[in-house]
Amino acid sequence: MEFLAEYGIFLAKTLTILFSLLVFVLVVVSAGQKHRKADKGYVEVTHLNQHLEEITSALKQVVLEPEDFKKELKAQKSEKKAARTKKKKASEEESAEQSRVFVLDFDGDIKASQVSALREEVTAILSIANEKDAVVVRLESPGGLVHAYGLAASQLKRIVDRNIDLTVAVDKVAASGGYMMACVANRIIAAPFALLGSIGVVAQIPNFHRLLKKNDIDVEVLTAGEYKRTLTLFGENTDKDRQKFLEDMEDVHTLFKQFVSENRPAVNIAEVATGEAWYGTRALAHQLVDELKTSDELISEFCQSARVFNVKYVIHKKGLDKIMEKVASIYHKGFPGAQDVVPEKHF
Repeated sequence: MEFLAEYGIFLAKTLTILFSLLVFVLVVVSAGQKHRKADKGYVEVTHLNQHLEEITSALKQVVLEPEDFKKELKAQKSEKKAARTKKKKASEEESAEQSRVFVLDFDGDIKASQVSALREEVTAILSIANEKDAVVVRLESPGGLVHAYGLAASQLKRIVDRNIDLTVAVDKVAASGGYMMACVANRIIAAPFALLGSIGVVAQIPNFHRLLKKNDIDVEVLTAGEYKRTLTLFGENTDKDRQKFLEDMEDVHTLFKQFVSENRPAVNIAEVATGEAWYGTRALAHQLVDELKTSDELISEFCQSARVFNVKYVIHKKGLDKIMEKVASIYHKGFPGAQDVVPEKHF
């Protein structure tokens, strides 16, 4: 027992020292970041045609016999030479009219955090794109905060408003706020088992009022304005509060339904706006999507006839921000319901 006690003390001291060192490193890193020149991020562009050629060539090198591979390389060189000659002969006007496809990726969390990068990507594309170009958004999102996904949908609407063809490709899920973004597009494609729909609104909040009252703890909730605060975490929630909160949710749901109807008039909104979600094949039957196809198939097809570029806005993150983001990610994976403890309305 004495050994265990000494070991426990040793372990506690070790952990204390390690924690102190971690705090010191974080403080130093944070201080260093403050003196860095303000630089939010940069646009990273990947030529997907070239990427596809590289992986195809790598596979052929392994699969084909050496002689066959040499013949293949020779044929490719001849094709490239012919293409260069053709391009030289083409006028500048014809060259400028060659179609381009810009591919964006949106991986949505509950706060639609990636909207800050999305707005930069859209701005960059619109600065050079014309009506002959197209945009593909590979979208994955189970939904989240109403105002956050409203802004994300508005960013995609900028593309459509400029008469640039927009396709949203859903490989896994675009539900609730995710579908709000998707429905803006001229065309929605989805994998057969991708999940779409969930046109509804949800909010949940724990209330500790009875627990506090039992322990003789009072909570004062003071407001100016009858409906400044309805449901609360610690105050007493009345039937009047609940009724007002439900009315607000119904109003948001009405706006959501109107938005989907305006952007996809073929959809029977009364049939699909029940909060249900459907897998790809069922979503196609409800006209929530236009075609069953993966994003890989779509982009491969575009690569045959256009220049395809993946556009990504990379945000510089401070060392402290990276660490806190990692901790938050671990926390939410361990406690998946933790983000729902505020009375926010979610798609």
